Amino acid sequence: MKKKIGFWSIVLLAINSIIGSGIFLSPGAVVQSSGSKALILYGIAAFFAAILAVTFAAAAKYVAHSGAAYIYAKAAFGEHVGFYVGITRYIATCIAWGVMATAVVKTVLRIFGFDQNDLMLVTISLILLMLSLLVINCFGPKFFELVNNLSTIGKLAALLVFIIFGIGVIATTGVNHFAQIDRLTSAGSSATLSTLVMGVIAAFYAFTGFESVASGADDMDKPEKNLPIAIPLAISVIAVVYIGVVWIAMMVNPQAMMATKEVVALVAVFNNPLIQNIVLYGALISMLGINVAASFHSPRVLEAIAKQGQLPSWLAGRTAKNFPLPAFLLTIALAVLLPMAFRYDMTSIIILSSISRFVQFLIIPLCVMKFFRGRGDRRLINPARPNVLTDMVCPAVSLILTVLLLIKFDWIGQFTILDANNQHAPNYFAIVAMILGYVVIPFGMMLFNYQTKKKRYEYD
Repeated sequence: MKKKIGFWSIVLLAINSIIGSGIFLSPGAVVQSSGSKALILYGIAAFFAAILAVTFAAAAKYVAHSGAAYIYAKAAFGEHVGFYVGITRYIATCIAWGVMATAVVKTVLRIFGFDQNDLMLVTISLILLMLSLLVINCFGPKFFELVNNLSTIGKLAALLVFIIFGIGVIATTGVNHFAQIDRLTSAGSSATLSTLVMGVIAAFYAFTGFESVASGADDMDKPEKNLPIAIPLAISVIAVVYIGVVWIAMMVNPQAMMATKEVVALVAVFNNPLIQNIVLYGALISMLGINVAASFHSPRVLEAIAKQGQLPSWLAGRTAKNFPLPAFLLTIALAVLLPMAFRYDMTSIIILSSISRFVQFLIIPLCVMKFFRGRGDRRLINPARPNVLTDMVCPAVSLILTVLLLIKFDWIGQFTILDANNQHAPNYFAIVAMILGYVVIPFGMMLFNYQTKKKRYEYD
């Protein structure tokens, strides 16, 4: 029998997929924009994420195959919609992985005093990181599980040490700078509703990543039972940790958190060298860990499409160690080449990743509601006990929240750049990337598949 990833490892994988560099590097951004209301905003963002996570977990209850959004869309709306969702998600996943890997490389170079603008140095470091991830995955799911668990525990341990030490400082010294925050921030008591909504959106993005957890469902033990529990549990743990970290930083040293020039902003909160080092290396582990998680999710999206017969079958091949090597090699090539093609200018291509999330957040709730009504491809859908709360109410709320995110999303900022006169000018790289990623490539591949199947039918 193939070794499968167990329940607690699925929980840790979900945590590892969500906690990245943001909570370590830039927790002051939300505080700067919302002042003392930051904790409330994180709480609201956690609630939003939990609703969406429950919706994705409900989808995993009905469809226990790899592919996440791709396989859910295929089961609910057929192979054409599923293929479009799968290909656009795969492209965005490759880009997101490339962005995260490049961010890790640049951050590590900055921390250790190297020039992060040296393209050759960044490229070599990026390739070395990807080769390291290839080696980790080549040993099979069980070795990957060990590395993933250790990296997740490492990042959680660093954040928990930060929280516990902070509680000790507050309890023993009576330190409390919370009341000073509104005087230190630009928001203060004059924060508008629009500003607070943008703060919630900024905080919400710190919770994303749960939508990819089910990409490798075939490598998980009892995914139809474990995923619906593991994903919401992971969100709950992360919400407690995030709110705890931000609360401690706001109480102990909010000015340092917002004004520091340190790469890892949390390092500046305490003057204790031991705690500073724990936070610093925790941030490095966290950034490496989220790339480990991406190396699991990303190729399995491509493999899932191939397994369903919508891409060449060789992409679904696996090694003796049960590792999807062909899909991994293609994915790793795209994850390296796409950032290189844009000379590591992440602002030009990250739009694809953002839009991909919105596509998923819109279509998966519709899929779950369709599954609840007993509709969809019965070959892919498992017998499952319907639940009005998780299968109808949460998806409906998820749709409303996603529409709000779409309305408030900074579309102008994503597709324009400031020119020499500080005026908005079209960002042609982002526009071209959007057209290629969401129109040319997916519809071109759909046409290719159609022509291939037509020729096979005529030949038979």
